[in-house]
Amino acid sequence: MSEPKPPTPTPGDTYKGWLFKWTNYIKGYQRRWFVLSNGLLSYYRTQAEMGHTCRGTINLATANIAVEDSCNFVISNGGAQTYHLKANSEVERQRWITALELAKAKAVRMQAESDDSGDDCPAVPPTSGQGGGCRNSEVQSTLRTLNSKVEDLTTCNDLIVKHGSALQRSLSELEGIRVGGEMGEKIRQVTERATLFRITSNAMINACRDFLSLAQSHSKRWQKALQVERDQRIRLEETLEQLAKQHNHLERAFRGATVLPPSFSNPALGNKGGVPGKGDASDEDDDNEFFDAMEDPAEFITVPADPKYHRSGSNVSGISNETGMDDQSVNFDELSLASNPESPQSLELEPVRQRRTRIPDKPNYYLNLWSIMKNCIGKELSKIPMPVNFNEPLSMLQRLSEDLEYYELLDKAAKCQSSLEQMCYVAAFTVSSYSTTVHRTGKPFNPLLGETFELDRLKECGYRSLCEQVSHHPPAAAHHAISEKGWTLRQEITLASKFRGKYLSIMPLGSIQCLFEKSNNHYSWKKVTTTVHNIIVGKLWIDQSGEIDVVNHKTGDRCHLKFAPYSYFSRDVPRKVTGVVTDKDGKAHYVLSGTWDEKMEFSRVMQSSKGENGTEGKQRTVYQTLKAKEIWKKNPLPEGAENMYYFSSLALTLNEPEEGVAPTDSRKRPDQRLMEDGRWDEANAEKQRLEEKQRTTRREREREAVKAVSPPEEGAHQDNYQALWFEKLDDSASGETLHVYKGGYWEAKEQGSWDMCADIF
Repeated sequence: MSEPKPPTPTPGDTYKGWLFKWTNYIKGYQRRWFVLSNGLLSYYRTQAEMGHTCRGTINLATANIAVEDSCNFVISNGGAQTYHLKANSEVERQRWITALELAKAKAVRMQAESDDSGDDCPAVPPTSGQGGGCRNSEVQSTLRTLNSKVEDLTTCNDLIVKHGSALQRSLSELEGIRVGGEMGEKIRQVTERATLFRITSNAMINACRDFLSLAQSHSKRWQKALQVERDQRIRLEETLEQLAKQHNHLERAFRGATVLPPSFSNPALGNKGGVPGKGDASDEDDDNEFFDAMEDPAEFITVPADPKYHRSGSNVSGISNETGMDDQSVNFDELSLASNPESPQSLELEPVRQRRTRIPDKPNYYLNLWSIMKNCIGKELSKIPMPVNFNEPLSMLQRLSEDLEYYELLDKAAKCQSSLEQMCYVAAFTVSSYSTTVHRTGKPFNPLLGETFELDRLKECGYRSLCEQVSHHPPAAAHHAISEKGWTLRQEITLASKFRGKYLSIMPLGSIQCLFEKSNNHYSWKKVTTTVHNIIVGKLWIDQSGEIDVVNHKTGDRCHLKFAPYSYFSRDVPRKVTGVVTDKDGKAHYVLSGTWDEKMEFSRVMQSSKGENGTEGKQRTVYQTLKAKEIWKKNPLPEGAENMYYFSSLALTLNEPEEGVAPTDSRKRPDQRLMEDGRWDEANAEKQRLEEKQRTTRREREREAVKAVSPPEEGAHQDNYQALWFEKLDDSASGETLHVYKGGYWEAKEQGSWDMCADIF
């Protein structure tokens, strides 16, 4: 079957044709239709498939093109994709090689220009309306001129192909004739065709020169115009954001200035002062892809309580004397914590050691994110090999230990006489653990199986904690912390994460438990979903959304916390958290409100009533409360934190080398240490070595497990790893099964005996 020969390719052409592609050893080479366009080589089974089904595409900007023999050549982009191709003839193979090389050069050039677009061309001030019209007309005129030059180039290209083919035929005929009378005639024909070919080539060269000259003369002007448009767009976005903030502040100021009657004889007033109804919600942007806080209205609103409730010892409207004493106990406890010489804030202890306050600044290394993430959509994040460019120099075990940043909240909770008041501090501690994530877009290192991390702050802060990676697939970490102030914190977290193309969702599974020695109160709760937005394009930002139920298994008290998802058009404060503390009968006693990245406040509920139905027919509760008091506030970040991965003061000390720790401690992990020192290339190589070593160790463990079971049973091939410092137990209070610290670590540290630890690094 004879195929029409495609034209000789030129830069920018869309080149198409049939090639033979190697499929497998059974079918061998199969005929496929290939299309080269815009630096991408795609192939289809037939030409009819071009409209709907592409069988594969390779980007030539990062591809390597190699010739094997007269007809065969290979295209590869480093291992992920490799095409073994074969042409019908050597001439056709050379045409494809020429087209591919030209397309690759153009793709590399365009990628380089895209990376530094606008860097070396300063922005020019925007022109007026008339000047803008003239500029638009000038651009249209230039585009018409360039289009004309492109048409000239196309014509010259066709003529060169035509005359070149004729010249080739004449040369072939000249070789075939013998010396005689026809020699003069043939030489004359060859001379004429060579002259035509030279003339056409000169015309092609001149047309190319004109086109290049025009393109170069207008390139910088277009870049400047593009930069102006970008600046205008940024200014418009900033202005819109400022207007939204001003509107929010004005509305909140208006609400604060509105005096509501203390007695709710007309409950409808509570709805007017609360979240807007459907008429307001309809003004929101329907194209907002992610969450919209206004779609789920607040379940309750709060108003100042009647002044009569501030009189101590009163028993009004069904409020018992116990309620009044509870409120007094709150004030007394806060005063006692502020004045108690044993309080962590006032007690002056000599520090055991001077902790570091800085780490090396984060290097500014460029990495093409899309080239790595495009093959990871829909996969489990823990199974994707990631370079350290996406990491921060801390492991997941150290991030878990960061939950103790505000351990003082648990110290205060341990001193509370009322379980309901204690619940407020535990709920505030739950929220505080997210405050360190607001700017932390780096991914922690996945711990190796058996990796540990100790945080011994017994002399400085009165607590010590231990984490261990107890499972690898799925990845699970166990954490145990105990304090001299009478509380114990334990948690087992398994991370489930999915990359969705535009954002990354991280769903922590497992529970957190807090036990108080004095009251025997046993609390448990789970974490909310973390979402990392703008994974591919734009600035990364993190949001926390979902609901948490903190439960006291001894008394039946409960605190329902709601993390509102961020919405640009929401009237609420960003990163808002609200909560209600109720007893076992469902009666509300405290209301919490604030943000997970700044502070939390709590106020005593004196009376509650049902308001009108809000949006979607939901009935909201109106709480009359005493004046709110601050229960937690975020510590300021250290100076220069933006250059140190936005680490808090505690996070800066977590990877500081310490003597006497276990050989499996995260501080001794070499790839993490190299990254902290700024040696990222070495860290990447070391990270791959450690991951391969872990896979080898796991395979050996699986083989030993199979040998140990005779005859082999179902599931015997699975990993039977046993944690070193934790054991799996059933918790009778919460009804959950989790890894609990079984002891022995701190004793081994005192003796300096780590023989039982595996060599994981």
